[in-house]
Amino acid sequence: MTYTVAVRELCEFTAKQGDLDLRFTPAPTALEGMAGHGVVASRRAPGYRAEVPLAGRYKTLQVRGRADGVDPALQRLDEVKTFKGRLDRQPASHRHLHWAQARIYGWLMCQQETWSHIDLALVYFDIGTQQETVFTERHSAAALLQHFEALCERFLAWAEAQSAHRAARDAALTALTFPFGDFRAGQRALAQAVYRATTSGRCLLAQAPTGIGKTMGTLFPMLKAAPAQRLDKVFFLAAKTSGRQTALDALARLGHTSAAAPLPLPLRVLELVARDKACEHPDKACHGASCPLAQGFYDRLPAARAAALHVAGTATSPHTGLVALHQPQVREVALAHQVCPYYLSQELARWADVVVGDYNYYFDMGGLLHGLTQANQWRVALLVDEAHNLVERGRKMYTAELRPESLAQARKSPTAHGYPAVKKALDKVRRHWSALDKAQTSDYAVLETLPDKLLAALQQCGSTLSDHLAEHPTEPDAALHNFYFDALHMLRMAELLDDHSLVDLTLPATHSHPYGSGHSGNGSGSTTTNASTKGGASTLCVRNVVPAPFLRPRMLAAHTCTLFSATLQPAPYYADLLGLPENHVWVDVPAPFEAAQLQVSVARHISTRYPHRKASLGPIVELMASQFHTRPGNYLAFFSSYDYLQQVADLLEQRYPQLPQCRQSRRMLEAEQRQFLARFTDTSQGIGFAVLGGAFAEGIDLPGQRLTGAFLATLGLPQINPVNEQIRQRMQAMFGAGYDYTYLYPGLQKVVQAAGRVIRTPQDQGVVHLMDDRYGQAHIQALLPAWWGL
Repeated sequence: MTYTVAVRELCEFTAKQGDLDLRFTPAPTALEGMAGHGVVASRRAPGYRAEVPLAGRYKTLQVRGRADGVDPALQRLDEVKTFKGRLDRQPASHRHLHWAQARIYGWLMCQQETWSHIDLALVYFDIGTQQETVFTERHSAAALLQHFEALCERFLAWAEAQSAHRAARDAALTALTFPFGDFRAGQRALAQAVYRATTSGRCLLAQAPTGIGKTMGTLFPMLKAAPAQRLDKVFFLAAKTSGRQTALDALARLGHTSAAAPLPLPLRVLELVARDKACEHPDKACHGASCPLAQGFYDRLPAARAAALHVAGTATSPHTGLVALHQPQVREVALAHQVCPYYLSQELARWADVVVGDYNYYFDMGGLLHGLTQANQWRVALLVDEAHNLVERGRKMYTAELRPESLAQARKSPTAHGYPAVKKALDKVRRHWSALDKAQTSDYAVLETLPDKLLAALQQCGSTLSDHLAEHPTEPDAALHNFYFDALHMLRMAELLDDHSLVDLTLPATHSHPYGSGHSGNGSGSTTTNASTKGGASTLCVRNVVPAPFLRPRMLAAHTCTLFSATLQPAPYYADLLGLPENHVWVDVPAPFEAAQLQVSVARHISTRYPHRKASLGPIVELMASQFHTRPGNYLAFFSSYDYLQQVADLLEQRYPQLPQCRQSRRMLEAEQRQFLARFTDTSQGIGFAVLGGAFAEGIDLPGQRLTGAFLATLGLPQINPVNEQIRQRMQAMFGAGYDYTYLYPGLQKVVQAAGRVIRTPQDQGVVHLMDDRYGQAHIQALLPAWWGL
């Protein structure tokens, strides 16, 4: 079997050495890089050839790439690198890698042209000054062949091991059978839909009820189809930690040897976690002079990588063949070899079969997994868990915000005080920002685009800060870095501005959550003038409203994509906002539950609209107490805000002090969330107060007696405020359903998710109280699960 590798990948794998060094070094954009290469080529003599395709072979390894430029008359090959800042501050490891690439290209060129020697030139082109710095070496073809074969031999050992692993993996997946013997009701229909979408290379939007085993029902068929579809990777993307853990548990179950699984499953399962959760030295910077796990990282990486993937032969679980590269396992290997766990896990993504991580690893503008997929031309499949969350998460990924405190902190930083050019650039931004604020006649305004003068000031400031940070990489300044990256993101999103986003300015009197997750009902935001506000006090935002144009290309880059959730109704709403391909498939898996299992009641005498909140407190408390006394057990009560929650909980405690209760608090840590859920046992009783859309409204499993029922004192409608009203107008213009797309569908999606905590298995029995008269309206009930029998 022939294994093909790009020159860059070959050198990245075999020739990196020295420290991990993530000190700020401003990099040219892709367009700047291409322009720089063009300038260099234009300066060369006639007959100079740019972008020369080259290929060579060593044993079963095919190496391909494109040399930046070749002068046949001089027998010289250029490896061009564009840069910003000071070249003398370039880490030695970077120069070493660049020479390794040049020497590989040098041999391939000598082989193609039968040259006995060649001059190699590293050409560093400064984007700012347009000047070239050139380093040259002369090599014989024989010496370059030796270098080429040494790197190929090192890589080939891994390539052959990977090929053998791939063959064993595909054989085991072909023979794989469902680990539980039989499917749950509804689970088979889901699995069949996923399998068909995978084999046809289409995108699937699957609504499937809670409790049927959606994670296993999607992972199993996709892995089963992987060999025939020549899939390189499966990416399981989750919105929350609980979703990742469910996927890891399902994969472990798939890999467990049993009579139903004739072959051990040699599957490499990698968990990617956030940097702040994996960092061993959060007080240190990511470079060898500061962090011991960055020092010599690339020197120790090969051994750590081999240990993690068990190339030497010892499997994590000899009974299953599964190589579990979860956070604890990666950390254990990393610390044993004294390398950074976070960056080791990123290196392992190249060699894993299934990667489990957050949405942002693929869908974010700089998503690691998407970048690797493009660079390596992988054939990948996506599983997007709880896909209803991708609308808001997608909006946040492609929203840019500049806050006045960020600029103020940057202007007060030691750098701004010590370097006049930096201070001048920041002051210019503030001056134009202030002028914009003073021109406003209300606290909230939508702009056509960022004003030209402010945009120019931000661009100039970005350039100044980029040059300064490149000149002074050893002078950390968190405030300056934060503002710099915020400004870069703002400039990038302003460049991509279209109907999918809007530019707005919010002065402090109405500043609110970007997507209005405050109270539901008929609340309103003020639009009064703010003449007393000082300039530069506003929050500037390029606010993404429809993430579809950004998410769609990511889905099309995959061979197949399945987005699944218990709440994807109505389907056109999600298709429109997520940018699903035109030929996508929709499936609505029938619930295996019966109306008799869940007693759903509508409290038509209660209104939770904002003006009626105070009047609703007593009736809500009496209904909750009555239900608890009729059927003691565990209940969750969901409210639209913490304030509303506290008011009801306080009154319940006052009137019925003997009724046990617990409350979700603001900014609960994960450990506190686990303690909250631990109160819900098979023998406990009480009411847990929670916020709709929060940590306890989805992704938790409390089967049987652990949860008897739920109270929902809200329709979940987002707050009516100036921001959401602008979103409504944009939705109306684009889709003709402004109110529904902005308020109704997002609100009821949260309601159905929260109510879905009650019935988790076909044996469960429970109650749900919908405490608002609007639940009695026909168009509202049409958006609730049909099996509820309303």
